[in-house]
Amino acid sequence: MSPKDTRFAGRRALVTGSTGGLGVAIATALAAQGAFVVVSGRDTTRGDAVVADIRAAGGRAAFVAADLGAGADAARQVADAAAAAADGSIDILVNNAATLLFPTPTADITDQTLRDAFTVNVFAPFLLTGVLGSRMADLGHGAIVNIGSIAGLRGSSGSALYSATKATVHSLTKSWADEYGPCGVRVNAVAPGPIGTERQAEFADHIAPVLNRLPSRRMSTPDEVAAAVTFLASDDAANIHGAVLSVDGGWAAT
Repeated sequence: MSPKDTRFAGRRALVTGSTGGLGVAIATALAAQGAFVVVSGRDTTRGDAVVADIRAAGGRAAFVAADLGAGADAARQVADAAAAAADGSIDILVNNAATLLFPTPTADITDQTLRDAFTVNVFAPFLLTGVLGSRMADLGHGAIVNIGSIAGLRGSSGSALYSATKATVHSLTKSWADEYGPCGVRVNAVAPGPIGTERQAEFADHIAPVLNRLPSRRMSTPDEVAAAVTFLASDDAANIHGAVLSVDGGWAAT
């Protein structure tokens, strides 16, 4: 069975952190629309399973193991490995990998937690965009979609560190749009609110009171967020640069 939608036919995408949760939905959606997808993450068994599912549905994919918490060398290596696995240049980069932090008072954040959060949530997308964004610019085309968060748009007690990393991602998105846009590379971001993933289920008690105040009264599904990512990566968003698209049930508007 071939993909029903071929909007990304001939394009190659790297989705970081795509061995679980939202990353799987994004990788699957891109593959279903014709992209060759490089699935990336730390867990080879889970990564191979995602690739197998994509291929079983008629899509094309490969897995590249990567621990973006390991620093600059890891980010540069995954950029090169992804291009090799895709047998060509990467046209679409989705900076999805992130460390999700349980709400914690600022004074209780350890130095190691601070470093780990910024390494994965900020330094990794910064380095990957520097490598792959520059290669896209040399070719004159490409799309980068960063996964931000409602936490980067609204303050929340106990979430200072996570909010800071995601606000940085939003800021970088706008700067990169100005830097790479004239070279034919569009850079945008999606800012999800709570998503119905296994990982975010751990935050259910913290999130429940918020959901009751949202216009939608519910979490987003991974597929709903993935749809926003594929839109921004597609030619349908050809003149959208530096946008931060909220998929949060209306949280940002309240």
